[in-house]
Amino acid sequence: MHNGRKIVVVMPAYNAARTLRRTYEEVMATGVVDHVVIVDDASRDDTAALARSLPCASVHVHPRNLGYGGNQKTCYGAALAAGADVVIMVHPDYQYTPALIPAMASLVAGDVYACVIGSRILGGQALRGGMPAWKYVANRALTFVENILLGAKLSEYHTGYRAFSRELLERVPWRNNSDDFVFDNQMLAQVVWAGYVVAEISCPTRYFPEASSINFPRSVRYGLGCLSTAVSFRLARAGVRRSPLFSEPFTGAKRRPEEPRPSSASVR
Repeated sequence: MHNGRKIVVVMPAYNAARTLRRTYEEVMATGVVDHVVIVDDASRDDTAALARSLPCASVHVHPRNLGYGGNQKTCYGAALAAGADVVIMVHPDYQYTPALIPAMASLVAGDVYACVIGSRILGGQALRGGMPAWKYVANRALTFVENILLGAKLSEYHTGYRAFSRELLERVPWRNNSDDFVFDNQMLAQVVWAGYVVAEISCPTRYFPEASSINFPRSVRYGLGCLSTAVSFRLARAGVRRSPLFSEPFTGAKRRPEEPRPSSASVR
């Protein structure tokens, strides 16, 4: 709980049995998380059984693999159903440190920003943290093109560490997104389309054998999907072609953060 808001962490899990408990314990050690939603996407290991053994967690198991985006759709739907005011996605592979949760929760629960991402690029430590050189170059190139087409100024669009307000999740049409990895990119484009400011905080990069990572062919497909999303954004903004990803009128990245709500002590 932070600022009277319920904080729910969602974990889209797939074959994460080796790192799930460690990630969960560090999430709960932050002291601000009220509930954890774990969605197992038909893992082939003991992820589901392990998840059910964790307190303060609700577990959803897909009978068949729906993909990373399909997993997130279940995650966000379950978090909203659980009454979340702030939803933070943390990968259970321990690639992103849960230590940033209090800062991210504070920014969203304090009505400073409706969307906060943990950037691996800010701080300039991505390569030292183990990010493969080819992934770093691809990240920077895609981000450069996307910033131009979306009219934004993010350091990266490809981190899986994100926090959202309930209002944003109820407004953005994320259910229309892909069930594959490009879901993440589509969602940030929708956030920009809806006029929200995307805040970024520096996140340490951690690559190790247990951390999940997509292979080169899937990375190429993901990159092409990112470019397609950015082009669709631009065409929809110009009124040339409509897209189900951007269903409401364009607002643009000029929406100011919400004014802080008055405390109970100041209400007469």
